[in-house]
Amino acid sequence: MNRSFPESDAAANGPQCKQKRAATVHLWLYRALYPFALLIGSPFYLRRMWRRGGYREGFSHRFGRVPSLPAKREGVSRLWLQAVSVGELLAVAPLLEAWAREGHEVYLTTTTSTGYRLARERYGALTIGIGYLPLDWWPFSRNAWAAVQPDVALLMEGERWPEHIAQAARRGVSVVCLNARLSDRSFRRMRRCLWAIEPLFGGITKILACAEEDARRFRALGFAPDRVITTGNMKLDVAVPVLDAGAKAQLRSELGLRPVESGELILMGASTWPGEEAALISALRSLRVKGIACSLLLVPRHAERRAEIVAVLRESGFRYRIRSEYLSESRSDSECVDVSLADTTGELQRLLQVADLVFVGKSLPPHTEGQTPVEAAILGRAILFGPGMGSFRQIARELVDCGAARVVGDSQALAAQACKLLLDSEKREAMGAAGRAWHAQNVGALARTLEATSELFAKPAASVR
Repeated sequence: MNRSFPESDAAANGPQCKQKRAATVHLWLYRALYPFALLIGSPFYLRRMWRRGGYREGFSHRFGRVPSLPAKREGVSRLWLQAVSVGELLAVAPLLEAWAREGHEVYLTTTTSTGYRLARERYGALTIGIGYLPLDWWPFSRNAWAAVQPDVALLMEGERWPEHIAQAARRGVSVVCLNARLSDRSFRRMRRCLWAIEPLFGGITKILACAEEDARRFRALGFAPDRVITTGNMKLDVAVPVLDAGAKAQLRSELGLRPVESGELILMGASTWPGEEAALISALRSLRVKGIACSLLLVPRHAERRAEIVAVLRESGFRYRIRSEYLSESRSDSECVDVSLADTTGELQRLLQVADLVFVGKSLPPHTEGQTPVEAAILGRAILFGPGMGSFRQIARELVDCGAARVVGDSQALAAQACKLLLDSEKREAMGAAGRAWHAQNVGALARTLEATSELFAKPAASVR
């Protein structure tokens, strides 16, 4: 897929020239159809933006306007890094720190309001600017590129925008996919429409895959083997600050959970999706019936679902606390609850540290993609997840194989396994130790990623703006 196209007359009618013409046709077709797709999808996206909130600040960035950036400095590489989710933004912290030490300039963009807020809170000193990625339509992308003038474009994980990549190719800018992965669903879709996507992705310079299976899939799609490198998953290199006993006790109190001394255990649903909260509440009810002293901590993947989850909690009859309301009201009551709903952003690593058993969300049917179990493994927590871990298939398989995690097929199996593990502290400790050992054996992706990208940073981009 990453092919160079000769410009000589001798090759004018060759296969590569035909591929170049096909790529041009596909790109202009994409440009022509994009506004209609945007119009059709706008009600859905506007509704989601309204529910999440916080999009007003920096909204013009989506139409190609860029926050004021300093003038480019001669001899200094300017990098444009795009990362979508909170997890991706947390994973890039070591990269940003390393690039700052090396003197590179980084313009960081994201897509969601939560990601934007997190980036501004944490990375202002490590970047020359933070904004939203423009909508992937020709005028918007072109204007943003003219303003940023990067020497290298870096895309995290599943980010592969045709116009963004085309603008890079026009300017002779290298495009690197970091921590690149292909879920089962994405791979199936891309194989079905390979004729359409192959020309559009021709501008990708290098793919740094997070697992060998992902690398094989990229090669199967037509990416040149020498441009696909397995560097490992950078999320395994993330440093998780460990809370001391006092901080954990304070957090439990804020969540409305009983202190450790009470002997009450905590089942946690991490990054849950619709239907999984109800399954966990059902598991809690089963645990209580069997006499297990246990509370439930729910951490939904999207905080804007709080009203939906609160409705389920009301029907359950359990006492519950909503973390965002508790914090906003600065309350200090000591009332303990059965279920704590942590509808806040950027706290997952802290919240995991009060859990005894963690269920990883987006994995029970009908969900198939899964959320990351990495932080739970790093922190040595016993892990459960459903069969749908497509986005983390390699990690999930390794965690199960090493004894750090178990797969539960449905809500009944979730309740049964939760009961077994919460009654067996030695088993939980063994699973936690296996997770920590697995993590220790798999670090190093950061160093490999820095090495693989360093040679590109020294190459100046073309002068076309």
